[in-house]
Amino acid sequence: MKPVYMINGFLESGKSEFITYTLSQPYFQVKGKTLLILCEEGEVEFDDVLLKQTKTVIELIEEEKDFNPTKLMELEGKHKPERIIIEYNGVWNFKNMKLPWHWSIQQQITTIDASTFVAYYTNMRSLLAEMIKKSELIIFNRCDNIKDLSNFKRNIKAINQKTEIVFEDADGEVNAIMEDELPYDLKSDPIKLDNEGYGIWYLDTLDNLDRYIGKTVQFIGMVAKPEGFPSDCFVPGRMAMTCCADDMVFLGYVCKYDKAETLEKKQWVKVTAQVCQEYWADYQGEGPVLHALSVESAKAPKEEVISFS
Repeated sequence: MKPVYMINGFLESGKSEFITYTLSQPYFQVKGKTLLILCEEGEVEFDDVLLKQTKTVIELIEEEKDFNPTKLMELEGKHKPERIIIEYNGVWNFKNMKLPWHWSIQQQITTIDASTFVAYYTNMRSLLAEMIKKSELIIFNRCDNIKDLSNFKRNIKAINQKTEIVFEDADGEVNAIMEDELPYDLKSDPIKLDNEGYGIWYLDTLDNLDRYIGKTVQFIGMVAKPEGFPSDCFVPGRMAMTCCADDMVFLGYVCKYDKAETLEKKQWVKVTAQVCQEYWADYQGEGPVLHALSVESAKAPKEEVISFS
């Protein structure tokens, strides 16, 4: 299989700078030729000396219709590269992209200009979501004087829960999540989660589980019982709209409850539970596991679906 490294992002989001940095790293300067496919011409030009040192050749594909398996195999045959980097055009719909059958994406990274993120997220969310969904790393650059970074992170995590997110300003990496920005008090017992609070708690727990271990949370959620689950476990959670009405996900963590068998699927319940960190096979390692202190029948909330818009 031919290894492919996919770099996504809208024009001037920092894709070329990231590729230049990657090419200059010793770990990337390995044997063989690198084919760099550019799908748009940005302001940053690649240094000829660096390209020569790293045995990198550039090919430009300017039209989306020309980005197809036939053309890509033609370029592979022309250069016979060991690896391929694709700087993909942000306004081309990523879900329509087709690669040759023997090309395998090894890593996908999306770069985002923090100063323009709100505009793109508001007006081109579907395109942005397609880029983000399968990216292992999201890099927000130009974060100087941006105060909504924690909200940016929640927007991204609502679309791709597993991705790593890095914020950078002129001085380097930024630590974006601050406890005093949370819409609930971590010192409360229990921590009561309303609509907004539940969504933020769920996403924050993915990255900052240490904040919640041993604490008690209380929320209203819908009962889910995945097939094959133990009889003393269920998943209380909420449906969330991450991009549009057609893009819904269920946000919930496994909950151990000795009377779980009495609960019906899609039943609304008020859960009071302690947050623990334990191994769970579906997590492929350790993650948040709730231990129910009480589970009571409840009315459906006025707004059943959480929105991250």
